[in-house]
Amino acid sequence: MLTMTPPNSVQTSAIAGENSTLLEWDTAEFDRCFNKQPFLIRHRLCENPLFSVERLLKLAQELPENDIEYNAGNLPINQDPDLTPRNGLSVADTVRRIKECKSWMVLKHVENDPAYGKVLDDCLAEVRTQSEAIVPGMMSAHAYIFLTSPGSITPYHMDPEHNFLLQIHGSKIVHLFDGNDPSIVSQEDFERFYGGRVRNMTLADENRSKSWVFDLQPGYGLHFPVTYPHFVQNCEEVSVSLSITFRTPDLDRRLGIHSINWKLRQRGWEPSPVGKHRLLDWGKYQYYRAARRLNMI
Repeated sequence: MLTMTPPNSVQTSAIAGENSTLLEWDTAEFDRCFNKQPFLIRHRLCENPLFSVERLLKLAQELPENDIEYNAGNLPINQDPDLTPRNGLSVADTVRRIKECKSWMVLKHVENDPAYGKVLDDCLAEVRTQSEAIVPGMMSAHAYIFLTSPGSITPYHMDPEHNFLLQIHGSKIVHLFDGNDPSIVSQEDFERFYGGRVRNMTLADENRSKSWVFDLQPGYGLHFPVTYPHFVQNCEEVSVSLSITFRTPDLDRRLGIHSINWKLRQRGWEPSPVGKHRLLDWGKYQYYRAARRLNMI
């Protein structure tokens, strides 16, 4: 287990010479670690009134029902998503009582609100200055706001996007695992995730000590490489976090090949792992693209 706390300072601004940037990071670390290893950055969103609980209540009341997910926050790390308990409250009451109602909430696609959309655009414009040379083609940008009660748990899971989690209020402990370690994430896990659309996972007891551990404080952000499993423990205050995410064309290829492998496995086949046979991977992806155009997948 590697415990990491925020550094005293971040060496290099996202755009050298500009003091108006929202994000800062060490450029050498970004180049070395992006989508390979987690790393901390800094941000300037803590005083932004868009992230006050009062303003989030207004946002929650305006969002479509499908863009809000919330439940009880007293959960085990290994939580069956089909058995996740609700908290018995309305969306508005969950926000109003977030300090004591022991709940977890995510407001999805908040970029559809112009004010929050500008924050996402401004942040990712800075990220693009460095990410484009590593993974070109930034697209499908989305923003999510997490509002969690003291002591709440976000169960063990992984996500399909490039992601920076920006801690704005409160603090949390993030346990993040290497998604390239087959003892942690198997090929079948990837297939189930992409093809079966199963987000939550099971953390084996023998793997619990293999994580990076980040004490994420306000004003800091954490880069999550794509499909690196993690779970999160909220600390003693209400937490507000903003997740800024995007995808790139290479991730669509990854989605397609694993999805086809999932379908093959469901039919009793033992599909070749992604990356083992380049030509076979190419054929699977072309089939996936054709099937998607015909609404067959």
